[in-house]
This record gives sequence, structure tokens and C-alpha cells, in this order.
Amino acid sequence: MIIIFNSEIDPKGPEVKSALEFIARQPEVRAEMHSVQGASRSLTEIYLLGKVDNFPRETIEQFPGVERVVRISEKYRILGRHKSQADAVGFVYNGVTFDQNSCHVFAGLCAVDTPAHVEKMMAALKEHGLTTTRMGAYKPRTSPYDFQGHGKKCLPYVFELAGKYGIKVIAMEVVHEGQIDEIRTALESAGNPTGVMLQIGTRNAQNFELLKLVGQQKQFPVLVKRGMGITLEESLNACEYIASEGNRNIVFCLRGVKSHLGDPHRNLVDFSHVPVVRRLTRMPVCIDPSHSVGKRDQGPDGLLDLQHATAQGVIAGANMVLVDFHPAPDKALCDGSQALQLNELGSFLEDVRIVREAFQKRRGLQ
Repeated sequence: MIIIFNSEIDPKGPEVKSALEFIARQPEVRAEMHSVQGASRSLTEIYLLGKVDNFPRETIEQFPGVERVVRISEKYRILGRHKSQADAVGFVYNGVTFDQNSCHVFAGLCAVDTPAHVEKMMAALKEHGLTTTRMGAYKPRTSPYDFQGHGKKCLPYVFELAGKYGIKVIAMEVVHEGQIDEIRTALESAGNPTGVMLQIGTRNAQNFELLKLVGQQKQFPVLVKRGMGITLEESLNACEYIASEGNRNIVFCLRGVKSHLGDPHRNLVDFSHVPVVRRLTRMPVCIDPSHSVGKRDQGPDGLLDLQHATAQGVIAGANMVLVDFHPAPDKALCDGSQALQLNELGSFLEDVRIVREAFQKRRGLQ
């Protein structure tokens, strides 16, 4: 059960305090309070856990400041849209809004290789007005002999260059707790010139201890990729693990699923699930066409399969696109075969704009 307060109610105010005191007197029921800060609205919610079947719902609904009480029947207690709950408020991080109405392109290096390539990438982003990117410092790979990323050694120049070119948010994968500390330390040493969105990769979608750890810290938002070989429900529960530890600033990313049914693409593209995730949860939804398609094959229409996959996700309502670019794909140390070139950035962004506009026009027909 969720108690939702009016947006003007102070989380530390007497209305919330009175409700918490009332809940504390109910047998075998405990409360967890969550404050959700969106772009234009903030919400205070109290989650009731335990034996809530006999909880006096009608009484708490009459408390000052209570907007409504929602009985939870779905599995995603914190992140779900319970009974068509409309409050998908999202969050704001480092001046950038992430919600189900926004659309951001995180174009960048799958794996950081040289300072020169990082600078060329960020200069191109600035030229095209982008303030978001992806930069892989830590790279878990299938083979132990493949490049594993430069790790903390590259963080100082990545963050310095991000500040130089006005990058506000960098999506960066982490695979253990120590890397979060390394990112935090490097950011502080550089004077916090940018922000980082911690990325949970597909291989760690069920690394429950890591999910708990990124949930316990609230400094960085989290991008969670769908597990490559697990169900959508299992992947969404990974997000619930994070939220249950206190961090609700989460973006869910579809990146294709491992199946030979997807051949000749790298994975079976699952972007038809964009509206499903938007319906089931209050999270912004990201797509990763690069790791879904995995190659630069071109159709007879002159468009890359990767562009078509991107369009499928954006026209379905995706709120974020995570896509590989590289100044010299043939020299990339990771996934160069799927990276777009910098001279293709402008046309890619225009394609996204066209499709996003089509989505908005389609939505206006309803």
C-alpha cells in the first residue's frame, strides 16, 4: 500500500509526521518514506510493508495532506504504475531531466582508449549541442583476453574533457563497489566538472549485491540494462532491488536479448517492449541499438540497420538512446565494428529528431 501526499507537503512537515505516528501504532505494519523529485513536481510517498490487509485505509485517507492511497497488487512496489498511477515524475540530475517525456541521446565511446579520441568525441558532441555521452572506463568482456578498459587511470582526463566541452552526464558502467568510489574520488579531484550515471551492464542484471550497493548510494543515478538472457520481469526486478535500497533515480535500458532468432544481428532487438516498460513502471526507458544490432549493415534504402532499430525504439516512446560513436572505429579497442563515425553524428541526430516528432504527432491523435 502506498500513501501519496499532495505535492506541496514538506516531507519533514507535521502532516507526514502525523501519518507516520499513526502507522507506528498499527500492528505488524512498518513504513518506508520516499521523496521523489521530478522536473516540475515533487512527491512524498509512504510505503506500507507487512500485514496491510486490515490497515485502516479510509482513516489515513482523511489525514491532512494525503492525496490518495494506492493498494499495491503488482510486483514492482516502488517503481510500478499501480492502478494506472500517473505520477511518472522522473528526476533531475546535474541540470538534465530524465522522465517519460524527455528524449536524450548518449553518443560516445563504448570503451575509452586514448585522450585524443575522447576529446574528438566530446568536441563533436558540443558542436551538435549534446551534453550527454557514454564513456566506458570499466569493460567486462566475454573473453579474459579482450581489452578490459583503462579503469581509474582514464577517469581524470575523461572528467576534465567533459568539463571543457560542457558534458553534464556521462553513462559509465561499473562492476563492483570499488569502482563507484574511484569515480567519486576522481570527480572530486577534478572539481566535479560533470556528472556520472552509473551503468549496470547486462551481465550484472542479477548481481544482487551490486544492485543493492548502487541503490544504497544516492549521489549517482543508475542506468540498468536488461539481462541478455532473462525475462523482462526479472530485469525490472533488478531495478526494484536498487529502488528498495533507497535510490529511485533509475533509467531502464533495453539492449536486445541473446537468441539466435535475432541473427544476423548481434541480439534479438526487443524495442517493442518500450511501451510495455512505460506502462508497467514509472521509469524513463532507454534503448541501446548498438549492442542490439552489433554491426553497420546497410539496407537498400541507404539506412543502417542500426538506424532502423533506433527509429523503432524512439517512435515507440524511448526516452534515451545509448549509441556507440568513435572518431576512428577501425582503431577502437572494443566493438569498433558497430560504432558510427563522427561525420554521421549530425544525420543520426536528425533521424532521431524526425522519429521523435512522429511519435509526438501519433500521441496527439489519441
